[in-house]
Amino acid sequence: MMTYPFLLLWSCLSNSPTADSTLTIPQVDRTVHAYMQRYQVPGMAVAITLHGKLVYAKGYGQADTTQHTPVTPASLFRIASVSKSITAVAILKLVSDKKLSLNDLVFGPKGRLGIRYGHRPYSPYLRQVTIRHLLQHTAGGWTNNARDPMFLYPQLTADSLISRILDTAPLQHRPGAVYAYSNFGYCILARIIEKVTGMSYEQYVQTALLAPAGISTMQIGGNTVADRKPGEVTYYGQQQEQPYIYNITRMDGHGGWIASATDLARFLVRVDGFATPPDLLDRTTLRLMTTPSAANPSYAAGWLVNAWQSWWHAGALPGTASEIVRTARGFNWVVLCNTRSDKGFFNDLDGLIWEAVNDPATRWPEADLF
Repeated sequence: MMTYPFLLLWSCLSNSPTADSTLTIPQVDRTVHAYMQRYQVPGMAVAITLHGKLVYAKGYGQADTTQHTPVTPASLFRIASVSKSITAVAILKLVSDKKLSLNDLVFGPKGRLGIRYGHRPYSPYLRQVTIRHLLQHTAGGWTNNARDPMFLYPQLTADSLISRILDTAPLQHRPGAVYAYSNFGYCILARIIEKVTGMSYEQYVQTALLAPAGISTMQIGGNTVADRKPGEVTYYGQQQEQPYIYNITRMDGHGGWIASATDLARFLVRVDGFATPPDLLDRTTLRLMTTPSAANPSYAAGWLVNAWQSWWHAGALPGTASEIVRTARGFNWVVLCNTRSDKGFFNDLDGLIWEAVNDPATRWPEADLF
């Protein structure tokens, strides 16, 4: 994802009313409409910020095709693996508060989780895993493949699942040596947050990160249609995918959050490294967040990074697609969908907003629409 080089960005500013679906920026709207038609997307939400101000927030299409409910900028969507960026910031907030170190061990007598999970003796590889390894997907195993632990044993709690996996799926590589994208690693990070703070993972994130950013509706999602939260969209599978058969709640730290486009934009401007508004993390900690591992120079701590100083993360589940992007010239954006497809769907989603921000004719509102 995000192979696009960061091109020179321009903006011409004009006055605009508040953020709602009556706003029109043709360079955004025509691209989104074409994308929705091409990939049969029922509903989407987009939010774009420039220099810390919300300059566009709009819903497109339908949140529910049976009730004909329109998507708005406040509609809640599953954000899937974009949750990893939130978990990473939560861990790094504890680092900046001197409650954790990225070099802290995770398992074993000296580890943050001690010997709480699984059976001893732990393997040498397991005793070497650090918080940094989990953040950077370099713990040495538990990868996102057909045996992804987070899609196994749906009846188990997160704690029971961790014990089962530690006992049955040993690490295959020395920690730090190999990059292997791991949902399970971020489930473990959520448990570390709980152990250190004495709060639930969700409660800590809401208290330490979201409330200071002015965000009140983000929460961990439910599993079934009946579990939909007020304002949450309906999810639609393609290619026989079933959006409501997964334990989304157990995915909390790696894929469980639901959020609106506007609230994710509020989160982005508080972690983007720019002066206004003030960030949730100090500059030293932001450098930790955006420094990649030797095993993968494109993935840092919960964020993909590139040579053009863009940071981003995408997410996907059956019925869900999401992406957040931070750019070096001051633009950030959020794109949320209530379906996903195959072939070019994610490549095109990745490039969706670049056309508008790189078009010198695009006119962005002067007013802050937050």
